[in-house]
Amino acid sequence: MTVAILACMLIATATLVYVFYLPGTLYLGPRKTRLSFLRERRETVYDNLRDLNFEFKAGKFPDADYQSMKASLEEEAAAVLAEIAHLEEAARNTAVAKKGAKI
Repeated sequence: MTVAILACMLIATATLVYVFYLPGTLYLGPRKTRLSFLRERRETVYDNLRDLNFEFKAGKFPDADYQSMKASLEEEAAAVLAEIAHLEEAARNTAVAKKGAKI
């Protein structure tokens, strides 16, 4: 009986160690910046606009729904593009300031 309990405890401990053991450092992939996220979002919005246009031409959406969804996606695209431009301008200004400081 005690051998069976000991074997069960050993198996349970081995299972828990196997499941929850984390090696030293984990590779979590490349670190995303806000700018890279926005660029991906821009491509997604453009894809959604293309899909919406295709489906409207295929007759899947009434004109009123198409116009409202199109306006919503265009507003989102404009906001994303504005933020991308703002971040790129800030990065440019920082680079120029660092370059001027080195001189």
